[in-house]
Amino acid sequence: MAKRTQGSAGDVGLLIARATAGGLLAGHGAQKLFGLFGGYGIQGTAGWLESTGMKPGKFWAYVAGGSEFASGLSMALGFLTPIGAVSAFAPMLTAWNKVHMGKPVWGTEGGPEMPILYMTLATMVGLAGPGRYSVDQALDIDVPAWMVAATAAGVAAGVAYSISSKPPEPEEPSADEALAAQGTGTGDAQE
Repeated sequence: MAKRTQGSAGDVGLLIARATAGGLLAGHGAQKLFGLFGGYGIQGTAGWLESTGMKPGKFWAYVAGGSEFASGLSMALGFLTPIGAVSAFAPMLTAWNKVHMGKPVWGTEGGPEMPILYMTLATMVGLAGPGRYSVDQALDIDVPAWMVAATAAGVAAGVAYSISSKPPEPEEPSADEALAAQGTGTGDAQE
């Protein structure tokens, strides 16, 4: 087997992984922030987030969209890569908990397949580094460990807060509504 050197297939592989995962994650954020790529924009995202218990929805729409967009862009470009990789966990862990928890793993079943893939790729990029073909390498950027640790602490605090918010309890139907739902309501007789 040929010995790998910097600039080898490994760096190209990192570029492909970063550009794909980061680009898609940034696009996912752009759906929330700007309504691009078939997204619902801030207003639509805010309403959906409120239905999961994350209030105020508009604030969380900016947080979710912004963190996906910024962390995805960071990974895609290989710019401040460890911070982008760690930051990608915030929206994905929250999505797993709020939307996908308790479902089978596959996306077709509403499961956490997508967040797992994003977190796996973010972990790979975070551990391996951005590779030779990155802004970090071109500008000789070395992110200090304390900055990565501070980002991780912020991500952990944000995720803990967001997953602790509970969805609103469904309102109890009135007696008439309950009877109507059973087809024995007090309204007009059905033929």
